[in-house]
Amino acid sequence: MRGTNACACQFLVAVVAALHVYFLVLEMFLWTKPLGLKTFRNSIEKATDSAVLAANQGLYNGFLAAGLIWGLVHGNAAFAFQIKTFFLLCVIVAGAYGAATVSRRILYVQAAPAALALILLWLA
Repeated sequence: MRGTNACACQFLVAVVAALHVYFLVLEMFLWTKPLGLKTFRNSIEKATDSAVLAANQGLYNGFLAAGLIWGLVHGNAAFAFQIKTFFLLCVIVAGAYGAATVSRRILYVQAAPAALALILLWLA
């Protein structure tokens, strides 16, 4: 990877990874706190009842972040490309499913940045 596209791609993959770390924190640790309640538009009752499920979902978001970070730091460029492609596709699918089943906002917050990163990855 060389040039401006490569730098933009690496930066955007890092942003997607950081977003998923943030989602992990929100879902695993802040789900029933004011920020979690506001972010997910939940009542305390609904949040309390779904906290275990949210923590599980947060853990999966952490795995997506870990995979993207692995792709960013892997020393073999060809394999790093494959890792990033796989995990970005996973994020896009998860975001599309979330948008279809939970909230259209997920399409813009999760799937769109990953799709842009994937396009830049393929162009780099």
